[in-house]
Amino acid sequence: MIRNFDQTDRRMLKFPAVHPCEAISPETLLNSLVNLSQNICNYQPKLFSTQRKNARQTIRQIGLLLLFFEETRDLRLALTDSVVLCFSELHHAFQKVQFLLEDCTREGAKLWILIKCQVVSTQFRALIRAIATALDVLPLGLIDVGVEVKELVELAGKQARNAKVEVDPEDERALQQVFSVLDHFEKGIEPDSSFMKRVLDHLEIRNWNDCNKEIKFLEEQIDLQHSDCDEREAPFLSSLLGLMNYCRGVIFETWNHRSNKSDARHSIEALSCINAEDFRCPISLEMMTDPVTVSTGQTYDRSSIQRWLKAGNMTCPKTGERMTSPELVPNTTLRKLIQQFCTDVGVCASSSGGQSRDIARTISPGSPAAAEEMKFLSRFLARRLVFGSSEQKTKAAYEIRFLAKSNIFNRSCLIEAGTILPLINLLSSSSEHHAQEIAISALLKLSKHTSGKKEIVESGGLKPILAVLQRGLSLEAKQMAAAIIFYLASVKPYRKLIGETPEVVPTLVELIKDGTTCGKKNGVVAIFGLLLHSGNHQRVISSGTIPLLMDIFSSSDNDELIADSLAVLAAIAESVDGTLAILQTSALSIIPRILRSSASRAAREYSVTVLLSVCKNGGSEAISILAKDHSLMSSLYVLLTDGSSYGSSKARALMKLLHKFHETSSSGRIASVVPRERPVHVW
Repeated sequence: MIRNFDQTDRRMLKFPAVHPCEAISPETLLNSLVNLSQNICNYQPKLFSTQRKNARQTIRQIGLLLLFFEETRDLRLALTDSVVLCFSELHHAFQKVQFLLEDCTREGAKLWILIKCQVVSTQFRALIRAIATALDVLPLGLIDVGVEVKELVELAGKQARNAKVEVDPEDERALQQVFSVLDHFEKGIEPDSSFMKRVLDHLEIRNWNDCNKEIKFLEEQIDLQHSDCDEREAPFLSSLLGLMNYCRGVIFETWNHRSNKSDARHSIEALSCINAEDFRCPISLEMMTDPVTVSTGQTYDRSSIQRWLKAGNMTCPKTGERMTSPELVPNTTLRKLIQQFCTDVGVCASSSGGQSRDIARTISPGSPAAAEEMKFLSRFLARRLVFGSSEQKTKAAYEIRFLAKSNIFNRSCLIEAGTILPLINLLSSSSEHHAQEIAISALLKLSKHTSGKKEIVESGGLKPILAVLQRGLSLEAKQMAAAIIFYLASVKPYRKLIGETPEVVPTLVELIKDGTTCGKKNGVVAIFGLLLHSGNHQRVISSGTIPLLMDIFSSSDNDELIADSLAVLAAIAESVDGTLAILQTSALSIIPRILRSSASRAAREYSVTVLLSVCKNGGSEAISILAKDHSLMSSLYVLLTDGSSYGSSKARALMKLLHKFHETSSSGRIASVVPRERPVHVW
């Protein structure tokens, strides 16, 4: 009877209740009413941090009616149409009551329900009135139940009519204290923590984990506001989020870091040599902000494909196939990748009106109060990193890791507050692997910011990071150190500086050899970043990187790792020395196989890039080997139609070389197929 809505299916304080259909049988309706009533009565008063009185009297009234519904059902009484109609109205009201109780007890929503206390009280009042109205018109005399049961129904109706539904005075006082604290922050004044402690006590937010649940909930609500393009409450939500971040960092000194170890491990980042071209819409050629997939399996930006469909087109713009349905399926995985890519490089997804607000909003604070809250918190954490106990320093680094995870403004505040140097010192002094993981993870998040990279290098952070890469107390710490190397290598002068440190490339190669899949990926992309400086090419080649990449191609089934490894090989192949080293391996038999069989478009495009460079730099001998592979041309044709503009251009160039080879091989002019050996600039 009632649809079970997941919390992600509906918005807070929105009640998608439905009236039972007219053709429903009385028996089915009664069974559903009993189930609904039982679910509502299972809510215990202790679950409510606010709205306790309103919830208690609503549950009590429905508990009285539950006895009535159960006896009516058990007696199998015949019900008139008028009774069924009243029961339908009660069913509709009960659905809304259940939704309201779900929201009032939702994990992490205590502060938000307090803020919405007037709205919630109004909802309780409206629902109790609806129950009273339905009971007033219920022809109780036509229902043959016991006198005592009828008296219970009359009592429930009387209580519903006379119910006094209002905001609890304690809730009102706590609400005013929240507004006072936010007002202080907005004026640049750090409030007395005792005010907020009283609010937290009232809401039964008693520890770090409780506070963190509130933060996660508020972050979800902000994301929903932006995804719904209804941002009216987003600034206020941002102020509350900043307040809870401040409370978690400043007020809750005690934290059970042992229970959060798994969280730290799960946050280990696996980097990728992401090709931004993969994020462009085939129609507009702009970065996609809302990617959707059509029935042919192709992905487009929503606004572009909608304009295409509105113009009356029902063929897929890329493949030319007829679309079996105009339905657009959100590609949430790709959207998250685009958001993460934009966050990492610190740019917006688009400068157009449909820009990625998810990214743009993190560049600046969500509200003036949120800005001040973050600044006060950053300074507090910086002081803790310098003057705190060993446990307090580790906890401060843990907070920084959370705050800087996906928020550009937070990163800038933390860097300006001076957290990087003490984080480096903590990294150098850590003798316990968990503390080292937290410190290196915090530095990793800050290294994504432009000023963070500069601060790390200028504060002498490169040496301790390299020490962790070599001798880290855990594999996870080494993996994160490799990720920092990748971000630092995005700055041109640092590529040379890092590459000239003798142990860097060999250590990264060891990580690729012995690490987990995540470790291998981070080692591979760190080398990719270093290869952007031509002086590092010979170091990479002489460290045995190419044979390791060949091992990955032969043994790994991870598409992303293979694609990233091919990106490194493509960078190596652009130099003549790199090509010659590649030709010493079995690359010319392995890479065409990847081109034929890989499901990853990036892997196929990098495969073609490698083959093209090998043909250009390796002379006729290399191209003659490829020319013998009769399946290669068909693979290139597929990429020509399905690939990105980058991949298609590479496929076209390789096809021209192969065609020219076949045309000239019979005339003995093979040497003219490819140009003379020449240096190639690293891209």
